Amino acid sequence: MPSVVGLLEQRELTARRRMDDLREEADRIQAELVVAEREWNEWVIARSRVDEVLSPGEGDAGDPGASEEPSDRGEPPALPAPSEAAKSKSVVPMWRAGLAWSALSADYQRIVQVLADRDRLGQGPLTCQEMAGCFGLDPVPAKIEALRSKAKRLTARGWLVEPAPGRFTLAKAVAGQSDGS
Repeated sequence: MPSVVGLLEQRELTARRRMDDLREEADRIQAELVVAEREWNEWVIARSRVDEVLSPGEGDAGDPGASEEPSDRGEPPALPAPSEAAKSKSVVPMWRAGLAWSALSADYQRIVQVLADRDRLGQGPLTCQEMAGCFGLDPVPAKIEALRSKAKRLTARGWLVEPAPGRFTLAKAVAGQSDGS
């Protein structure tokens, strides 16, 4: 007759193996997600570049100065008009000098603002779990992963840097902006 402790150990071992298998699968899926997100970001950038090139009224192709970017002439880049300000569910623009934080949707602005406050106070990078606490969110995996996705997107676009895996801080150029303008 098998012992109760022996039966419990068997069940524990089975549960542990299942947990390990699921964890490996989650890691594999997370790695695939990173690759897919990077590819998607590249397509968004490509489409944005094509839109810039093909947008009407940008000047005459025969005029050599017409295709120059404002920054090529020593002028600061144009800031988006208020009507162009990012809406919720918007694409995160690539960071460039002079781009205001208002170009980001509210969720992204909150992340940049909390990291700017930490930078101003001389504090180090934050994990997504710590960010969730700053925003008053429950530290549940879904909320933390949503923040991680946003932080990774901001990192890919040059707004943040990830000095250590899972720890985020403002990029030096972004930190140099006083209040997001």
